[in-house]
Amino acid sequence: MKLLTVFLAAGVSLFAADLSGVKSIYLMPMSGGLDQYLANRLAKLSAIQVVTDPQKADAIFTDRIGVNFEQSLDSMYAEKKKSDGKMTTEDFTRPTSAPGTRGKGSLFLVDRQTRVILWSTFATAKSNAAGEMNQLAIKVAEQFDKDRAGKK
Repeated sequence: MKLLTVFLAAGVSLFAADLSGVKSIYLMPMSGGLDQYLANRLAKLSAIQVVTDPQKADAIFTDRIGVNFEQSLDSMYAEKKKSDGKMTTEDFTRPTSAPGTRGKGSLFLVDRQTRVILWSTFATAKSNAAGEMNQLAIKVAEQFDKDRAGKK
């Protein structure tokens, strides 16, 4: 029993994400325009830069993960060979929210390179009204900032 406890404790520390390396974040389109409100709040954090070009991001904020998210990442970061043989990223399309889709309250920060979820939280708004979405963004940004400061 003690051995199992030691392994579990070691596993938790081994898989704890280090958020200190995240300097720039790209926000995927989110339900209710949450990405816009969250960009506003995250941009106020001195250690984080919100970028509009996914090529410049260390991590991606999203309210959906799964096959569609993976496909969006694949298309955003698709590398193609130029005529001179060098690799480049071209013609990526920024994903858009599918009509009628709605986030369920989970938000994820995903490492761009490894696609590992670095951080997540669950928070919901009562409606998609601007005031509600702004309050939700404040709550999420404050929690992210608190968790990020605690892991340095």
